[in-house]
Amino acid sequence: MIETIVVAVVFLVWINFLPFLAHLVFDDRFDAPVDGGARWLDGRPLLGPHKTWRGLGASLLGAAAAGPLIGLSVSAALAAAVLSMAGDLVTSFMKRRLRLDAGARAFGLDHALEGGLPLLILAPALALTWLQAAAVWVIFLPLCYAGALFWHGALYRPPADSYPRIVRAPTRMREWRACHAPSARWHHWLNFENYFYYRIVMDRFFRVIGRYASGVDNVLCVDINEHTVELDDLPEAFDGFRVLLLTDLHLDGLPALTDALIKRVRGLSVDLCLIGGDIRMEMYGPIAPSVRLLQRLLTHVSARHGIFGVLGNHDCIEMLPELETAGVSMLVNEARAIEYGGDVLWLIGVDDPHFYKCDDLDYACRDLPSDGYRLLLAHSPEIYREAVDYGIGLYLCGHTHGGQICLPRIGPVFTHSSAPRFTAAGEWRYKTMVGYTSRGAGASGVPIRFNCPGEIALITLRRSAKESSPHPPQRRHATGASDRTTNGRVTA
Repeated sequence: MIETIVVAVVFLVWINFLPFLAHLVFDDRFDAPVDGGARWLDGRPLLGPHKTWRGLGASLLGAAAAGPLIGLSVSAALAAAVLSMAGDLVTSFMKRRLRLDAGARAFGLDHALEGGLPLLILAPALALTWLQAAAVWVIFLPLCYAGALFWHGALYRPPADSYPRIVRAPTRMREWRACHAPSARWHHWLNFENYFYYRIVMDRFFRVIGRYASGVDNVLCVDINEHTVELDDLPEAFDGFRVLLLTDLHLDGLPALTDALIKRVRGLSVDLCLIGGDIRMEMYGPIAPSVRLLQRLLTHVSARHGIFGVLGNHDCIEMLPELETAGVSMLVNEARAIEYGGDVLWLIGVDDPHFYKCDDLDYACRDLPSDGYRLLLAHSPEIYREAVDYGIGLYLCGHTHGGQICLPRIGPVFTHSSAPRFTAAGEWRYKTMVGYTSRGAGASGVPIRFNCPGEIALITLRRSAKESSPHPPQRRHATGASDRTTNGRVTA
């Protein structure tokens, strides 16, 4: 009978954990509050914003799925979940009347009804005596309370004053998974892109057909893609300004890649160098090897106005000090003025918009003059619609790798991005904004490329013809095409 008690405890923990798990997965999506924002007679919230229809649905679906596994009928499992969630709502109502804020802990009140009410269904369904049911409740109560304390402390505690990211529970959870060393053993198994797509589909497939080695060779054959973009309202002094965009380096994934990149950038003289994120190969594990390789690479980069960078989805917030030491001025939802020839270009850098979703253009642009030209550096193209509303003239990004694996005449198999495919590589336009997505200098997940060479983007800014630039604009190709490459072949 001890086994049945354990099963009952696990089931109760499961249905009470699912609303929190749904919050971690979906963040602020589908988070309509159960009380609709209503307030009670005391002027305080009826239940509070943490009690959502999403959480209730997650608990019910999880109960229906788990019930048959422990010998419960679906109807009994659902009834137990309904009673547990009803107890949770009653507890929230009581805590609001006691003037406790949402998320505040109250031992003896928290989880008492959530664990007690469903036992009205579980006890007869699992043939538990009432003494055994009481044992289930006694075990469940401190267990859930301790778990709530742990997660609340880990995910909701106030950050240090210098913490630069937006504080959300999913952000903290993702950082812990990506940067906490013990999690490295299991984190990648839970990610479709990093485990299934790369390690099973790409790695195994190309090894079986005997093309893996040639894919590695393709990664080491990196193009310097010289591209000219014509920009409306570009300040006159910046006509001809050259920007070196290095993104998606993944330097520790292929030891020979750093030397290959050094050969390409050595001797280049540019006005500005931008690092678009994703310095390391994996989304977990040590950060020092990739930063050391980056520092070695950047000693060969000559940029008159400095080197600036943003974080990508493979980068930890803990990397910031080391990246700054390596010579990169990191932009985390902030802007810097690039002054040249009496004119100013505002360089805006935002935190990763793809995985951590910590980008904050509103904060980054809060102190900018309305008439300054704005260049946005972001890891991925996924905030292009929002960017144009903030007056961004040029949007530079990477993340997609151009697909990394492309099919002839079809293009990328997988773009790694939720943005439309027209933003996957090269130059693109959206309303008044020009965008450029680099194919990246390295390779993600598995160090292979096919029909999609790596790219060091050397971008020349030109005033559009209607701006009457004193310099005749260079000829431009169709959107997404490169002007020329230095390896003797034209790339798509």
